[in-house]
Amino acid sequence: MHSSIRLIAFIGVFFLTISSAWSQADSLPDNFSSPYEVIYNHLNYLQDENHLPEQAAKSLFKGERSQKQLNNLAEELKQILDGSANFIDLDEVPKSSEYYDSLSRRNRYVITTDFPELYVQKYGNKWLYSEYSVDQIDRIHKKVFPFGTDKLLNILPNLGTTKYLGLHLWQYLGILILITLGFLIHLIFTVVLRRILFSLLHKYGKLDMANQFLNPVVKPFSLMIIALLASILIPVLQLPAFIATGIILLVHALVPFFATFFFYRLVDILGHYLKKIADRSENTLDDQLMPLVTKVLHVFVIIVGFVAILRGFKFDIWPILTGLSIGGLAFALAAQDTLKNFFGSLMIFIDRPFQIGDWVTAGDIDGTVEEVGFRSTRVRTFRDSVMYVPNSIISNSMVDNHGKRNYRRFYTKLAITYDTPARLIEVFVKGVEEIVLKHPDTRKDYYNIFLNEYGGSALEVMLYIFFKVPDWNNELRCRQEIMLEINKLAEHLGVRFAFPTQTLMIEQMPGQKSLTPEYQQSKSEMEDELKAFFDSKK
Repeated sequence: MHSSIRLIAFIGVFFLTISSAWSQADSLPDNFSSPYEVIYNHLNYLQDENHLPEQAAKSLFKGERSQKQLNNLAEELKQILDGSANFIDLDEVPKSSEYYDSLSRRNRYVITTDFPELYVQKYGNKWLYSEYSVDQIDRIHKKVFPFGTDKLLNILPNLGTTKYLGLHLWQYLGILILITLGFLIHLIFTVVLRRILFSLLHKYGKLDMANQFLNPVVKPFSLMIIALLASILIPVLQLPAFIATGIILLVHALVPFFATFFFYRLVDILGHYLKKIADRSENTLDDQLMPLVTKVLHVFVIIVGFVAILRGFKFDIWPILTGLSIGGLAFALAAQDTLKNFFGSLMIFIDRPFQIGDWVTAGDIDGTVEEVGFRSTRVRTFRDSVMYVPNSIISNSMVDNHGKRNYRRFYTKLAITYDTPARLIEVFVKGVEEIVLKHPDTRKDYYNIFLNEYGGSALEVMLYIFFKVPDWNNELRCRQEIMLEINKLAEHLGVRFAFPTQTLMIEQMPGQKSLTPEYQQSKSEMEDELKAFFDSKK
């Protein structure tokens, strides 16, 4: 008797449940008159507490697809939104049936700017996810869940669907797996791989480089890989929207954040390598160029990293870039001199009119180049003061680079007395030439040593020679050596050096013969004397 009553009660409850489900199914909407209704239907009926894929699929353009295919596409669309941290605020979705998109000039509403190909569109009096959008769901799904991670969406829920504190058991297990993978990757890179690299660098005698650069590079690289892995796997966990949005955005921003640190350290390594190249170069300007290149690359990495971090947080960077371009124009107008100096420094590094240590002359500038910066060039004058010359000035000036000379000229006059015999002058000039030829630092293929001029108080022998020496100190040393040897030669030959003198000559003293010579010869007699002089030379 009791069993019969229980059977009747069970059958009654069963039919009541079936009839309730049928009545609920009959009451579910299938015609959506606004963007709000079609999006709400899709999202609402895929929630855990109200999971009806068939009803959610009614929001999609069906075409020739089966109901099962539509159900899968509806699920994938929801996974795309959750996995890409796109939280749809239904309060901002248009509720008007006549909503018009002025950009596309159609009755169309794009649900997220991240995926402009996903939009709802009006067909007659009915709003649906467009046919084009439905066609793109599979492709976008693989983009959001790359490397086959979309298959994990079907595997992980099998680990357990029991819910604790708002999350399913399989989601907790997925978080635990992700943390374990991150720890193992960090361990591999910071311990195992670092030891291998240390051993290789130690083998080739690069231990200092390993200590200085390897440690700072390995850690940010490891964290970058972990953040990249998290950005791929966290969407698979399908966390609640209020949690997933913040976490996914944070992870997407951490990838460029750690990448910025990594590439910043790589620039340090590149700078170290460039410095070694500059040390092997004969051009000392490279020693100034390489640190500047390193600084520019550092700034470039920071700027690109900052923009990438903003993109990771889904900040709209176009207004920032537009503002920077307008601000950059204003800055360029206000800082014309600074920009001129910057481009002047570029011209100096490209043309290389001088290098560090060169003696240069350019207008009022006269000294030795000590440093070339982005704004100015530092010149040490011969008074031991320092001149900071704007690069725009020095790049537009005619620069006389004394440091580029192959030879250093020495020009002077050897003044000897007028009473020096001609034969002694010839011997003296020949001796000076011999001194020049025997000196180790003189140019042997070009020099001029001749009796050159009748001076006001002396016969002047021109000394025009060149030294092949690298700097001014050596030039002065060579000058001294040549001059001392010439003095010794003059002492040995009895040649007297003249000094400025004036002779007061009295034409005729009383009772003495006049000092003015008397020429009694005729012109023909003088020509005979001339002929005799040249005949004596034969």
